[in-house]
Amino acid sequence: MRTNRVALITGGSSGIGFAIAKKMIENHVDVTIMGRKEDALSEAATKLQGSIHWIRGDVSDRPDVERAVKSIADRTGTIDILVNNAGKGGGITTKIPLSEAEAVWDDVSAVNLKGAFLMTMAAAPILKRPGGRIINISSIGAFTGGSRAGGLAYAASKSGLHGLTFASARELSKEGITVNAIAPGLITETNFFNGQLTEKRLNQTVSQIPAGRAGQPSDIASAVWYLASPDASYINGEILNVNGGWMFGR
Repeated sequence: MRTNRVALITGGSSGIGFAIAKKMIENHVDVTIMGRKEDALSEAATKLQGSIHWIRGDVSDRPDVERAVKSIADRTGTIDILVNNAGKGGGITTKIPLSEAEAVWDDVSAVNLKGAFLMTMAAAPILKRPGGRIINISSIGAFTGGSRAGGLAYAASKSGLHGLTFASARELSKEGITVNAIAPGLITETNFFNGQLTEKRLNQTVSQIPAGRAGQPSDIASAVWYLASPDASYINGEILNVNGGWMFGR
């Protein structure tokens, strides 16, 4: 009889996804990480050790999504925890040509919103009932529009993720499955900024955070683990802000 819970984490080879996988493995969860880069997945699995598996796949590609979910279903029979963490940035301002803006919009939305939709739809039939968990990783940018110009696609896709969270929670809650989202604030030690987070900008941002520091991937992993736990069974359709007090009350 299966004793370990089973988790599928998209974008699990680095940053926040890697920290989530590490947290779950430490708590004896059978973890599968999914991403587009085979080398990165293999390296992450080597570092994580424990009950770790990986699947190369693009969350915005339906056949890849179906193949990933089926492989887990064939191996374990069910999924207890789905973490839609895969995300993509991309700058759009009203100053760039529309054709260029459209390409970035489609690329960002495909990963951040369509990807979470496809994963949710594919995994929903085999999520554990009762007790299944879906946790979407959003962003403070969904509320603020981003900390600087260029956040049109990113902020919109993350706001859409909130709508997906609410609608999924309403539909699946009657089957004992909860759906929530986490909206991180400034999180360092990820690939999100692509090396563009200067010390000056970091210090300026931290000066606005009551906690007096930037967040770490482990901060988000701890929040995910709580929402995935039995202790959070009565929390559903919520957006949990994890930003050190940079923004609250939403």
